[in-house]
Amino acid sequence: MTQTVSPPPNLESIKKLKFAPNTEFRIILTKRIEAFFETTESQKQDCPQMYLKTVFFILSLIAAYVSLIFLAKQWWQALSLSIVIGLLIVGIGFNIQHDGSHNSYSASPFVNKLMAITMDFIGFSSYYWKIGHTVLHHKYVNVTGYDQDLDFGILARKAPSQPWFQYHHWQHYYIWLLYGLYTIEWSLISDFRNLLTGKFYDLDYPRPKGINLIIFVVGKVVFLTFAFAIPLMFHSLWNVLWCYGVIEFTAGIVRGVICVLAHEVEEVTFPTPPAETDIVNSEWAIYQIENTVNFPSHNRLLAWFLGGLNFQIEHHLFPHICHINYPLIAPLVKETCQEFGVKYQTHKSIGDALLSHFRWLRCLGQKPVKL
Repeated sequence: MTQTVSPPPNLESIKKLKFAPNTEFRIILTKRIEAFFETTESQKQDCPQMYLKTVFFILSLIAAYVSLIFLAKQWWQALSLSIVIGLLIVGIGFNIQHDGSHNSYSASPFVNKLMAITMDFIGFSSYYWKIGHTVLHHKYVNVTGYDQDLDFGILARKAPSQPWFQYHHWQHYYIWLLYGLYTIEWSLISDFRNLLTGKFYDLDYPRPKGINLIIFVVGKVVFLTFAFAIPLMFHSLWNVLWCYGVIEFTAGIVRGVICVLAHEVEEVTFPTPPAETDIVNSEWAIYQIENTVNFPSHNRLLAWFLGGLNFQIEHHLFPHICHINYPLIAPLVKETCQEFGVKYQTHKSIGDALLSHFRWLRCLGQKPVKL
């Protein structure tokens, strides 16, 4: 019989969960990665390609936004530009803010912070994202109750230890709509709820203060101004809401799908925290690799747009390294895994990864068998 697991109430209870001590595997892998950067011209941060990519995404978003507000005259023009804006928002999130939040964009803390808060200006709090992604997801990937990416409330069952409801039988069909709507709920509801309640979902978490509170407020004001106030000066309410919906749905479904393809699939596990010992019986690096699946890492265009997120194994092991380097260090990681017998997994195509996620959701949607 499956056992329902409740999330930890605070950060102190989360920190009690430990992984087994590091083995020779992690030591040798780290040395090989360090040696790679010492013997090549590659830089861990401050990669010129990253700065060029930043300029491209920001200028493209400005151009697409101006075109939508002032140049689009036909419905198909508005639709096309709205989809493009949604994709550019995702591009900024996957590339600029993601590396900035992981301190992998630059060796300068100020530059990293500046890049990280681009997330606030596209609608989402970088303060709350940092605890949910860089701490809870990255350290405790797929650990039920700890990894917040698995928590869809009662709307979906994403891990075996989560409660089952009869309508979950159809979740592998309706989940895609929820992915598309998620960014709307996140930017307009969740961030404000977290601020007002002093929680991060069910986890007690301090409200932003000082500069972080200023960033939160200014970010929301800027986002709401560009999303609603300025467009309403030139267009009807219904046209503005329609374009906003298309933009956010595009961003939401792309973001939602990409974020589940590496972890919420058939090939990984979803352990529950061991209450008796508070120790996961695997060293952290091996646990990360064996609960992550890359997806087509040979596709350079995909890697460029996704900020290297199709190299999820490399990203989880070395989040402080700029994603520009992931295709370069991936062969070293794979070779070391093979040498030590660690399971390194890659889906050959986006289609394979999507089907694996679909089948996993369908499996979890079946009523659990009581033993």
